[in-house]
Amino acid sequence: MDKYVFTAFKFKKINFDKLKAFGFEFDGQKWGYKSIIANSDMELTVFVDGKGEVNTEVKDRDTGDIFTLHLVDEAVGSYVGAVRADYERILGEIAEKCCDTEIFKFETTKKVISFVERHYGDKIEYLWPKFPDNGVFRRADNKKWYAAVLTTTWDKLGLKANDRIEVIDLRMSPEKIAESVDGKRLFGGYHMNKKHWISVPLDGSVAFDEICELIEDSYKIALKS
Repeated sequence: MDKYVFTAFKFKKINFDKLKAFGFEFDGQKWGYKSIIANSDMELTVFVDGKGEVNTEVKDRDTGDIFTLHLVDEAVGSYVGAVRADYERILGEIAEKCCDTEIFKFETTKKVISFVERHYGDKIEYLWPKFPDNGVFRRADNKKWYAAVLTTTWDKLGLKANDRIEVIDLRMSPEKIAESVDGKRLFGGYHMNKKHWISVPLDGSVAFDEICELIEDSYKIALKS
């Protein structure tokens, strides 16, 4: 996946029901959309597979050769710029018209957000424009945070891996933190005071019911703090 595809679809999920109306055709295995770009010199094809993954191909219409210079940052010039501009524009149109917004990817994250909104009546708040994949929950009565849903990487939690991970930060008493944080399932609070907060991975390694119990504890502690 190139950086232009990544940027256009970073917080998007393909809505397959919208592809045909946009002009995609299904060949039995994947969806494809063709567009003539760069003053009719190039043909852009955007592919969407059954999992919603997006790939592209730009081809010279005269020679049939694959063109990739628009993906090279160092490549400059009016012609490459024209191809790149059309490429970004069409990807943006597809992302806007054929996708639903999806900030978080993990199923446990989605379940946790749904649980909190349903159980406590609080909506997740996205407070940082520069970090759109981070949000918080706070009590309605005293406005205290009791949960933060964050996107980070494993190495930020202290492990030797830089894979993307979604976590929920929760309040916990210092005594319980000393007993519970093990650096495997529960971690010291990412971007929080580690004496009072923990981070729980939302990759399925911690059971959903256990996470709900931890959220309940955090909700109660936020009332007293």
